[in-house]
Amino acid sequence: MKKLNLLVAGLVCFATLSCSDDDKTSEVDNTNVTAVENAMQTGSWKITSFIEEGNDETAHFTGYNFTFSENGTLRAANGTTTINGTWSVTHSDDSSDDDDSSSHDVDFNIAFANPAEFTELNDDWDILERNGNTLKLIDVSGGNGGTDYLTFTKN
Repeated sequence: MKKLNLLVAGLVCFATLSCSDDDKTSEVDNTNVTAVENAMQTGSWKITSFIEEGNDETAHFTGYNFTFSENGTLRAANGTTTINGTWSVTHSDDSSDDDDSSSHDVDFNIAFANPAEFTELNDDWDILERNGNTLKLIDVSGGNGGTDYLTFTKN
């Protein structure tokens, strides 16, 4: 009887572990994507920290206010200069250049065509931390292994 109980317990454990919960995971990811998009579309933001491979490059963005529009456009303006780009929030498995082994995290994507300082922000960033006023991002380069950190703070 003990062997039968162990066999049944083993089968129950196996069945539980092998069940797919993809719908629930996808629902959680969609909520995270939507929450990040909604937060960033509210108000304007500034870069309070940009560390590129150990070098503090924050000064390149001093005075710029970033506006993340619902249509995927990104605008950085400092009163005299406006720089346009694009942004999106995706699942990492939706990004073709993401090398993250986790298939269910959320990426914050930024793309600027120019100037050079702004193209350094181009990437599919992983979200380290997010609250109502701060978005902290990280990118680990696949090529040279360098790590970049980017922090947006709401104005």
